[in-house]
Amino acid sequence: MRKQEVRTGGEAGQGHGAGSPAEQVKALVDLLAGKGGQGSLAPQTPDRALDSPLGPHSNDLRIQKYREALLSTVRGGQELGSPSPRLTSLLLVEGLTDLQLKEHDFTQVEATRGGWCSTKTIALDRLFLPLSRVSIPPRISITIGVAGVGKTTLVRDFVCLWARGQVGKDFSLVLPLTFRDLNTHEKLSADRLVRSVFPHVGEAGLAAAALTRALLILDGLDECKTPLDFSNTVACTDPKKEIQVDHLITNIIRGNLFPEVSVWVTSRPSAAGQIPGGLVDRMTEIRGFNEEEIKVCLEQLFPEDQVLSGWVLSQVQADRALYLMCTIPAFCRLTGLALGHLCHNRPGPQDAELWPPRTLCELYSWYFRMALGGEGQEKGKASPRIEQLAHSGRKMVGTLGRLAFHGLVKKKYVFYEPDLKAFGVDLALLQSTLCSCFLQREETLASSAAYCFTHLSLQEFVAAAYYYSASKRAIFDLFTEGGVSWPRLGFLTHFRSTAQRAMQAEDGRLDVFLRFLSGLLSPRVNALLAGSLLAQGEHQGYRAQVAEVLQGCLRRDTAVCARAINVLHCLHELQHTELARGVEEAMESGGLARLTSPHHRTALAYLLQVSDTCAQEANLSLCLSQGVLQSLLPQLLYCRSLRLDTNQFQDSVMELLGSVLSGKDCRIQRISLAENQISNKGAKALARSLLVNRSLTTLDLRSNSIGPQGAKALADALKINRTLASLSLQSNMIKDDGARSIAEALAANRTLSVLHLQKNTIGPMGAQRMADALKQNRSLKELMFSSNSIGDGGAKALAEALKVNQSLESLDLQSNSISDTGVAALMGALCVNQTLLSLNLRENSISPEGAQDVAHALCTNSTLKNLDLTANLLHDEGAQAIAVAVRENRALTSLHLQWNFIQAGAAKALGQALQLNRSLTSLDLQENAIGDEGSSAVASALKANTALTALYLQVASIGAPGAQALGEALAVNRTLEILDCHYALGFLSFLTA
Repeated sequence: MRKQEVRTGGEAGQGHGAGSPAEQVKALVDLLAGKGGQGSLAPQTPDRALDSPLGPHSNDLRIQKYREALLSTVRGGQELGSPSPRLTSLLLVEGLTDLQLKEHDFTQVEATRGGWCSTKTIALDRLFLPLSRVSIPPRISITIGVAGVGKTTLVRDFVCLWARGQVGKDFSLVLPLTFRDLNTHEKLSADRLVRSVFPHVGEAGLAAAALTRALLILDGLDECKTPLDFSNTVACTDPKKEIQVDHLITNIIRGNLFPEVSVWVTSRPSAAGQIPGGLVDRMTEIRGFNEEEIKVCLEQLFPEDQVLSGWVLSQVQADRALYLMCTIPAFCRLTGLALGHLCHNRPGPQDAELWPPRTLCELYSWYFRMALGGEGQEKGKASPRIEQLAHSGRKMVGTLGRLAFHGLVKKKYVFYEPDLKAFGVDLALLQSTLCSCFLQREETLASSAAYCFTHLSLQEFVAAAYYYSASKRAIFDLFTEGGVSWPRLGFLTHFRSTAQRAMQAEDGRLDVFLRFLSGLLSPRVNALLAGSLLAQGEHQGYRAQVAEVLQGCLRRDTAVCARAINVLHCLHELQHTELARGVEEAMESGGLARLTSPHHRTALAYLLQVSDTCAQEANLSLCLSQGVLQSLLPQLLYCRSLRLDTNQFQDSVMELLGSVLSGKDCRIQRISLAENQISNKGAKALARSLLVNRSLTTLDLRSNSIGPQGAKALADALKINRTLASLSLQSNMIKDDGARSIAEALAANRTLSVLHLQKNTIGPMGAQRMADALKQNRSLKELMFSSNSIGDGGAKALAEALKVNQSLESLDLQSNSISDTGVAALMGALCVNQTLLSLNLRENSISPEGAQDVAHALCTNSTLKNLDLTANLLHDEGAQAIAVAVRENRALTSLHLQWNFIQAGAAKALGQALQLNRSLTSLDLQENAIGDEGSSAVASALKANTALTALYLQVASIGAPGAQALGEALAVNRTLEILDCHYALGFLSFLTA
């Protein structure tokens, strides 16, 4: 999108006189004031209050009348309710993605699983205001959304709120137009465009004070009958010159006409791509329903029957694919109506096995049956006979179906009476209940009616039903509409042609049509529509052959494209699911590595979209080769969590993954590449992608070989990246140089919260660098530094950092050659630090002397919750000191003292501490020879303690007396949930007895 700059007069055109920008603005002002031509019927506003002969007070009155007329027109006199929160907070997006430009609306929802990439929002009342103090208001704004998401509703809500003075207060005038209105004109001038808004207002003109800004709304660009062509449209700067409507809109957007007027366009995403990104100042997107909004929508459909709305909701939630599509409001209402009707009219025994709907075509077949059933209920009529229903259904498909099909082929979604007559649609038929369930009528400003299908998918369903019926007797290709084609005889020949067209369509506009066409051959759909649209059992002669045709469309392409995945959707509609089911079973059993054919790859890509398991995490570990991964790349974009461990991937694969992570469409939030063969080159490829990626929050590269250079590349990326929150570089040999690079990044980064650097041969020097970074960093919460060699020097440096840092919550220093000197420094820091919650000092060299420092810190610190001292050298003396501190400590919840040469004396001290302590919930004493005496002391404490929930005493030399004491304690204690005494022979004997 373009940078917003202050316009100069010469930017909109070089002409003078009537065509100059100043003259255009004056012409618009004159027009709105009723001074131009024959006088305007639309209520409008002039430039200054001083220009009005009626004075400012009269201006205010006329503006108010204009607002009232606008409010009445848009809302039809109904009371204005509060707009949905979904429509008052729009997503700010930075242009269109490839998915939005090239794919069908349904494919967009399926691929993204109903989610939205942007997290930035803008309130409706700030939609046309600058985003910052140094920017200017947008001139060209576009709001996109898939069909049925509520674009027109948004426009109407905005216009009503503006008319009531609640939004857009900077606009002195708002002119709402739809492309359904504009389609009624062949040619139009900018002058007539403004006049056409409200011809019914009976005033010669409307003056307003201070025409500082005006807003022109163009709703529904995707319904424009002629695509906009910005490359070949001739510039026009004369507002009175009549030109083709698409040329007029193009010149207005370019700024050749009315350069000072703000323009707001709404459109489906694919059609919005007609407008060059360089002309767009702001792009927003309407998100679909979330979980709560789906529930509210269904409740509003059945406000007096909560049981019914709850049942419908449960049916929707039971089918993940259906649930995802219900994020589209129009689809959600359609689904709710169909399911609600069927609940009221429970299927009879003959239809019981057809319920609930499992595919898209089955759902729309039930909707058709609902509409067909309503045909006999209008005006109190008795239910018609089956023959009458069948006749109504066939008549509807024969008339509206042909209209729907040819509209789909020509990308035409709005129809007018000449269109209906051209395709032989009986206007009287449009009044029937059946047609009203599919087609809706809307008046235009030209006093003519516009018709469109209730939802794009309904047009596709009716078109497929027509094509299915017509292709069985058609001699020539139905897509050519009277053109010359080779003779084609038989349904299979026509179906093969349709499948080929769908595979070749770059915009996917025939994808859902092909799904419906395939679904009409499903046994369940045939049973549902037999006698109305379909002949009983006629699918049996085609189904197997159609499945072969569809599978034959799966080619050995380098990458699995959306068209190929749609073939799997078609097979699902056909109820031919063997291919997908086989791959799914292989995924679950770990046998996916054997399935490498193009069919299997496509099925895997399909499952990445629709599988419930893959929705949480796509686990493709131990099963992918580079070739298979390369074919799946376009679909990996939309996996939220991706596990690719142990696939022997090398650097060349990282180049491929880097291209995926760099894509604007990328939705991957978590990716694990552990235990592959990635070196510094592969790390550099990933680092380059992190410079532009805005979705990835977790990157796991453990057990590779990126080395210091790979760590430096990733660190440089972290200085810029603002989304990555967790990074694991465990076992990558980054050494001190790599740690230094990471430390430099931490000093600048403000989003990374988890960093794993275990087993990287980092010494005191690297620890010092990390410590220096921690003094500045305010985001890191977890640092895993175990199995390095930082020693006491590194521990001291980190201790100094802990005195300053106020964000770190977890620090792991296991197996780092830390002795009493380093522990003393760390414990001194704990006396000051108020944020650290977990400290791991396992497998170091802490003696009884160091334990004294630990005890002192525990008496002072009030925030540490987890302390792990496993495998040190505490002995009884050190453990006793810690036990005394536990008496006083009120924060610690977990204490690990495993394998510390502790005996009965320390166990007794810990038992006494447990009788007083009320915070400790987990105590680990395993592999310490506390014996019967020590276990009896602990058991005695359990009779009084009410906080401990887990006690570990494995390999603790406990005999029968100790076991008996523990058993007696368990009879009294009501809070202990885990008592682990494995390898305690006495306890086993006690349980046996």
